[in-house]
Amino acid sequence: MPTKIVLRRIEPLSLAKISGLLYALMGLIGGAFISLFSLAGAASSNFGSSWMTFGPAFGVAAIILLPLLYGAMGFIGGLIGAAVYNALVGVTGGIELEVEQNPSGPAGSVV
Repeated sequence: MPTKIVLRRIEPLSLAKISGLLYALMGLIGGAFISLFSLAGAASSNFGSSWMTFGPAFGVAAIILLPLLYGAMGFIGGLIGAAVYNALVGVTGGIELEVEQNPSGPAGSVV
């Protein structure tokens, strides 16, 4: 039988850590694509040797810097988002969730 629960508080540091990791992963994926495009651009370039050295360096920088920047932004955003949620939960009453016990899973598990 479904049970309703209400999410009344989010631990800001917990959400910040998860958000930071998720955003860092997105930054790594984006950095990989930018790296591939910059390497492909450098390989097909007719602009001389200066572009040939700048393109791969830009790609390596994207793989290193984007995950760091995205991770930091995700961490800060998660921290602020949880704090704002906790401040507004008194007005809105929280988020209502409906959960039910998993009949095929181990006893006590919640889905």
